[in-house]
Amino acid sequence: MSKTHKRGRDAKTGKFIPVKVAERRKATAIVETVKRKKGR
Repeated sequence: MSKTHKRGRDAKTGKFIPVKVAERRKATAIVETVKRKKGR
């Protein structure tokens, strides 16, 4: 398992969205790379 994973977020509302949607909407969305916690 990798130590990081990607997460999509809407830049205006802050709500999580699918990564594929975030990659398509570059002007209004962000794809974050998040470190996994040790227990997971």
